Amino acid sequence: MVKYLSLGLAALAGAAMAVQGTLNAALGKVLGIWESTLIVHLIGTATVLAIILVGGIGFSNLSKLSQAPWYAYLGGVLNVIIIYAVVRVIPEVGVGNATTAIIAAQIITALLIDSLGLFGMKKYVFHFSDILGILLLAAGTRILLN
Repeated sequence: MVKYLSLGLAALAGAAMAVQGTLNAALGKVLGIWESTLIVHLIGTATVLAIILVGGIGFSNLSKLSQAPWYAYLGGVLNVIIIYAVVRVIPEVGVGNATTAIIAAQIITALLIDSLGLFGMKKYVFHFSDILGILLLAAGTRILLN
């Protein structure tokens, strides 16, 4: 049951990403790419701060900043790249095409991370069916991209 709830939450995240990309692109048309990227991050920061304060979570875990490996902090840089790319690409190719390319790249990258156990993640065995899945994903991506 927990697995299905987790997969449902992951699906919700996927849907939110498509909507987020659309909203970021709409903001980017008005403000510009870099300005909208800044605003999105400021709103995200304010949202997380409100959750921490309202939820009574506190800031005690911030004392563990030095315990995280250096590469774990690159997520913030990647977030800027993601938002920039989405704001730039969606108006040019559409939400569906951009999301198709994003998902294809996400899955291939995720399989590499899993099979190599990168970034401290648990290592999962790469199976022949994974190659078949990538080939079918590539074929489906090609069909969807118009």
